[in-house]
Amino acid sequence: MSVWQIFILAIGLSMDAFAVAVCKGLSLCRFRMRDAVSVGIYFGVFQAGMPCIGYFLGSAFSDLILSFDHWIAFALLLLIGGNMIRESFRKKSVTDQFDPSLRVGDMLMLAVATSIDALAVGVTLAFLQVNIGSAVLIIGVVTFIVSILGVKIGTLFGMKYKSGAELFGGVILILMGVSILLERLS
Repeated sequence: MSVWQIFILAIGLSMDAFAVAVCKGLSLCRFRMRDAVSVGIYFGVFQAGMPCIGYFLGSAFSDLILSFDHWIAFALLLLIGGNMIRESFRKKSVTDQFDPSLRVGDMLMLAVATSIDALAVGVTLAFLQVNIGSAVLIIGVVTFIVSILGVKIGTLFGMKYKSGAELFGGVILILMGVSILLERLS
């Protein structure tokens, strides 16, 4: 997997964090860089950490499933991307999305929730024998930056871009899965 593909994957993975960061920005009412960086750190660290965990779990089993690992990678990315697309069309309660809290417990819950899909991607990265160090660095930095932008956009534009971000992220993950499958089959 090339650096460019990992960057595209990072963009896709960061879309959940972006969507939540937009909601945070909306609830904060005004942009403060300190708040945006705080959100970026939570999401960036967890988006980088979860693939590490998945990678080491996947590495333990990669020898057993080497002959069909590309199908597993395809299926995982298809499921994750499909779920993100489905979520983008789901009607959400307005009251669920406007919590201005940046308390540690609240942010940890959001960071874990937005990075669960990155755990499965980490398993995929193990099957593809990707350099996990550079992959998680790219994923973490991209998510950090995208999250800061999400807070800024949330304070400016509000909720109208949240569903579009989830849809975009889901499509990217599905296309990445198709790309991996086609690359391994050829």
